[in-house]
Amino acid sequence: MNKIGTLLIGLVAGILISFALLYIQAPSLMIMEDESKYNFEETVARFEEAAQNQGWKISKTHDLQASLAKFGTEVQAIKVIELCHPEYAGEILSNVDARVVASMMPCRVAIYEKNGKVILSRMNSSLMAKSFGGIITKVMANASADNEIMINSLKLN
Repeated sequence: MNKIGTLLIGLVAGILISFALLYIQAPSLMIMEDESKYNFEETVARFEEAAQNQGWKISKTHDLQASLAKFGTEVQAIKVIELCHPEYAGEILSNVDARVVASMMPCRVAIYEKNGKVILSRMNSSLMAKSFGGIITKVMANASADNEIMINSLKLN
């Protein structure tokens, strides 16, 4: 009975430690940041160009610095670019069961200044996609690969 009790305590402790580590690491796993080798405006322009070269459409660019300034709040430069790839969106939205991820559409990339550096930030959609399976995993993996190609052309190595 003593060995079984020790085994169960060890098992429960291992599970709790695993969940604690996952909880601590989750933000850095779900959101990815890379430093750009260009200044802010050039990063935005080059990213938009790279997106279009990959077949993506820019739905909207939100200038959050300008938007917040209208309400008396000053923040450093930050733009959020909404991207749509019609082929990928069509695959997801034409499948009734896959529409559950429509709330994450369109894809977004944030470009902002942080500690004197220009940062490109995005959701780790390839990691998130793995939990869905099927067409969602396939499409989100393709979208993520495209996003990484766009960002790799801009990031500081």
